[in-house]
Amino acid sequence: MATSTIDDLHRRLGALEAENTALRAGVAPASLAPVPPTSVPRRRSRTWGRTLTATVLIVVGTVLAPVALVSAWANVQLTDTERFVASYAVLASDPAVQSAVTDQVVDVIGEQVDIPTLTADVIDGVIELGTGPAATRALELLKGPAAQGLQSLVATMVERFVESEAFANVWTSALRISHSQVVSALQNDPEAAIALGADGSIGIQLAPIVDAAKDALVDQGIGFATSIPAVDRTITVAQLDSLSTVQLGYQLVVAAGLWLPWISILLLAAGVLAARRRSTAGITASLSLGLVMVIVLAGLAVGRVFFDTAMRANGIDADAGGSIYERVAGPLRDTAVAVLVLALVTAAVIWFAGPFEVPRRLRGAVHGGAATVRASLERRGLSSGRVGAWLHSRRTLLRALIALGSAAVVLLVRPLTTTLILWTLALALLAVLILDVVERPPTDEVEPAEEIETSDEIESEDEVEPASADDDATVPADAAETGGHPS
Repeated sequence: MATSTIDDLHRRLGALEAENTALRAGVAPASLAPVPPTSVPRRRSRTWGRTLTATVLIVVGTVLAPVALVSAWANVQLTDTERFVASYAVLASDPAVQSAVTDQVVDVIGEQVDIPTLTADVIDGVIELGTGPAATRALELLKGPAAQGLQSLVATMVERFVESEAFANVWTSALRISHSQVVSALQNDPEAAIALGADGSIGIQLAPIVDAAKDALVDQGIGFATSIPAVDRTITVAQLDSLSTVQLGYQLVVAAGLWLPWISILLLAAGVLAARRRSTAGITASLSLGLVMVIVLAGLAVGRVFFDTAMRANGIDADAGGSIYERVAGPLRDTAVAVLVLALVTAAVIWFAGPFEVPRRLRGAVHGGAATVRASLERRGLSSGRVGAWLHSRRTLLRALIALGSAAVVLLVRPLTTTLILWTLALALLAVLILDVVERPPTDEVEPAEEIETSDEIESEDEVEPASADDDATVPADAAETGGHPS
């Protein structure tokens, strides 16, 4: 018996040595099944094709996001004159803007009416009527103070007018006229009341404000104010280097304002759906969107510096320029912040729902806590009964409806704000937690946490599949038995 066993071991050892020799020579032994040489390259090629498609879609959607943000803002803020007026009419009550307008109006009046010369002529006329030497010397000394007093009176009257409700009405009218004319010029309307200058300057017209100030001065008994002629001056608030380029860009942005945001969202969603590892792709797309929003916010901060410089060059102080820039760029900045928060929240939600180790444990803890609360309520006679069983059987559909409802709120409600996003997320999480507690599994033998754990383990096994594997490949036998499928 011992000799037979030794001979059997020698035969097996010889067979193994023969197989090793054949493998070193590059010849497959007969005992090994041949592997089709074209299967691995084909699957690797198809996998790389999906990865490339998903990457291109996500990159294009991310790059379009800032353009979509600006175009949507332009479509809302710049094409509707009444909405524009409602947004910027509040500048009339801003002290910095009132001070800037007062200075500009006083300067215009000073340029049109030479108050020192006018005062001197009046005093000289009195002297020519015949005055004594002492009176003449006194009147000569009064020329300077009289001119300064009259200038101060004009400045005071203009300041009071600018701070009054009448100025707010004039400001609103000036905004409406300026906006409609600028839009007409950008749309290249040949019947526009005015056309933008060759230097590309855009501003608020002072003509109606000066006329209203003139009427106020006349009403106060300042007779020389009637000699103030009509003026054609604007407070420059923007300088455009190339008007034709801006006109073309305006038309393109407004045309894209309605559809481009949806195109960007669809491209990002398509990129995530096309990826093999959708959880990783979703997190990547969300963080990429957040990154471009950070770049937009940085660009707005840099733009504030250049805007202040342009305002000071036109005689407007930094406070007034800051108020104007806040009204112009504030809504755009707020939307960018809201999209940034939405991107970070989406990345966190996808991570929590993904097939990663830490979120799997967190989900298990949440489901375990819900089961504990449910058991405690049932011991006190509070059971959801058949309703809970029905909710458990429809748990996937109900959670999908909650997710769709939250997405609809974020996509359709305007304006999009950070508060809206956070409240939507909080209410959605609260609804999911309530469902988790109220739903009643059919038996206590298999807890929901255990079911989700099993599903997550199957998805995790698929996630660590080699890069050359293909989704269309045959499902492994163990995954088929448990109902799993490649991601």
